[in-house]
Parts: sequence; structure tokens; C-alpha cells
Amino acid sequence: MKFGRVIIIVIDACGIGELPDAAIYGDKGAATIPNVAKAVGGLKMPNCQRLGLGHIVAIEGVKATIPTLGCYGKMAEKAFGKDSISGHWEIAGVILDKPYPTFPDGFPKELVEKFEQTAGVKVIGNMAASGTEIINVLGETHLQTGAIILYTSADSVFQLAAHEVLVPPERLYEICQVARNLLVGEYAVGRVIARPFEGKKGAFVRTANRKDFALKPPSDTMLDLMTKSGRKVLAIGKIYDLFFGRGINERIKTASNAEVMQAVSNAVQNDQTYQLIFANCVDFDDKWGHRNDEKSFAKALEEFDIELGKLQTLLRDDDLLIITADHGCDPTIKTSTDHTREFVPLLVYGKNAKRGVQLGNRKTFSDVACTVADNFKLLARFQGDSFLKAIIT
Repeated sequence: MKFGRVIIIVIDACGIGELPDAAIYGDKGAATIPNVAKAVGGLKMPNCQRLGLGHIVAIEGVKATIPTLGCYGKMAEKAFGKDSISGHWEIAGVILDKPYPTFPDGFPKELVEKFEQTAGVKVIGNMAASGTEIINVLGETHLQTGAIILYTSADSVFQLAAHEVLVPPERLYEICQVARNLLVGEYAVGRVIARPFEGKKGAFVRTANRKDFALKPPSDTMLDLMTKSGRKVLAIGKIYDLFFGRGINERIKTASNAEVMQAVSNAVQNDQTYQLIFANCVDFDDKWGHRNDEKSFAKALEEFDIELGKLQTLLRDDDLLIITADHGCDPTIKTSTDHTREFVPLLVYGKNAKRGVQLGNRKTFSDVACTVADNFKLLARFQGDSFLKAIIT
């Protein structure tokens, strides 16, 4: 039996242990979920536990339950890097053979001056920084001068922050599009990100109006192949932006993990037209991982687990649910706020799928795309191996 619909949920930044090359990236010892669990004295995630999370890696509070309702394993990232673009594209079947450029010391003066001239703005900052910290440091100067806050990170990103009262989000998006058009060749970063914020000095907060301007995938992803074959794809959360809108029939914008899970549940229960639902729960990364807040990260994991339990009751008999991640962002590593190079979990569940199957150590995230292609008989040449035969009854 094959599956009529596949639901993929990416729990952003929820790695489970360092990859063999983690030290090259400065991430030795990274293990996001296990380290978060240890830091808070254990996690309560009974639904993920029943799906097999405790079989993949030792996590305090999450047992290796037998019998197990789901199939489970872990996946290594084959692409270079540790960011959202490389992770999500690889899940969808496109493996980058070289990393996008990063600018840990800020962007070159000539590039910044050209951007200012073309966009008709001035910038301040131009440094690698935490997004929440830099608006607190430079937010008041931004309000006084009108200069846009420019910053980056260990990822290949060009981020622009502005107060919504001074620069409405739509105007900030226009400025970001100018940057996206300029950032080519040696400056072709993976994403330009609009980061609107609000509030006053000492209490600036980012709003839900973030928007990513990503490069186009260099070749067809599983999303493209799904839509080209006449099947419908629904993107929830930041998926649409990460794939430049390609291979997507409809999108649902969300402001939180809770909204993502509600949108997934609504689509599963009420809409029978989509064969692929692809969602991203960004709060783990955006709100807690980059802020070194393991307590809130743990709380968010437990809240996700509750919503997962509700979702399971809504699944059709021919649904296949896949839960994974795109990289790590270990909040217990206090010397950094960056993503971490880690294995990611693979949890697979369907009412008519096999149970308790050990899917092993997968060599690439692209095994997900291979499985989707195998299930829907797509003409794909993705690197990787389908695990469909291992789970079908």
C-alpha cells in the first residue's frame, strides 16, 4: 500500500547530536534536544516517545518505548553548511555541493555603499550579531537617524532590521528585494531576511512580519516534481520563502509554532486536495536557539509534543507523517548563538504504516525526497535512498 498524502513537519533547529565534521564548524559537543533535556532535568514528550524518539538517541525523560508506534532513525546532512536553506533544500532533494558565502566580519564597504545608493537608504551595524541583541543596541540610533540595521551571522544571510513605525514592513521588503538583486556572484548569500521590530528603547521586540528572500534552488525539488505531475502542495510557515515559492500551490503564513500546528491540523482535517503538506515550526530556532534559552526551548518542545498528539488523531488512514529537522541550534552552548552542525531526527508514522522499524543512520536528508518521489512515482534523480519499502505493509 502507498500513501495518498504526505505531511512533513520540520522542527527547525532540533538536532540530536554532532555530525562527524562538527568540529570543523566549531560545533563539537552540540546535541540540541539531548542537551536541552539535560539542562532542564528531562523532557515530557510522550507522543514523540511513542513514535520512537527515545530509540534514536539518549534523551533525559524520553524513554525507548516498546512497543513503538512509529518508525525512527537519524539523518546526516550531506551538503556543506548548517543553515535553513541547505537543510530544507536537501530534505526536498537538492544537495548543495558548495556552501554559500558568509561574512563573519561584515560585508565589504564597496558592497554596502552600492546597496545604500541603489536602495536609497543608509545602514548601521554591518556586523555578525544576534538579531535580538542588535536591535536593543542599535534600535534607538535607528529611530533617531532612520538608518537601517544591517547584520549577519555564521549563516549565509544579509539581514535588515527596521522599526515598523519608521519603516513599514512593505517598504522594508522593497529594500530587501534591492539587496537580493545586488547579492550575486561572490556575494550571493543564501537569504536576505527582513526583520521588522517594534517597541521602545530597552523593550524592542521582533514582529511576526519577517520575510525571507532566498535564492532559487538550482534544480527541481520534490515540490517542483509534485506540482509538475499535477499534484498539489501546501506550504506552511517559512517553507514558501525558502523555496522562492517554487513548486507550491498555496501558502499559509504563520507567526508561531502554535499557528503552524493549527494550520497543519486544519489542512489535514478539512482539505482533501493536497497530496503534500510541508510545514516548518520556526520558534525553536528563531526564538529560543539563537537566544541561548534552553528553558523556553524545552517548553516549546513539550508544547509541540502535545499538538502532535492532537494531529495524530486527525490523520487519514492513507496519510504518512514525517517529522525531522534542518540543523541544530544548541542553546546550551553559551559561547555562540549560531546554528550547530548535527544529525537530525527522523520520525515516521502512518495508521497503515509499519511500526517499530529502525530506519538506521541515513546518509542524507534527501532520503525524505526519495521516499516522497517513490511513493508518488515521480521521475526523480535525487541522491539518497527511499525508505518507503521499509515502512509499507
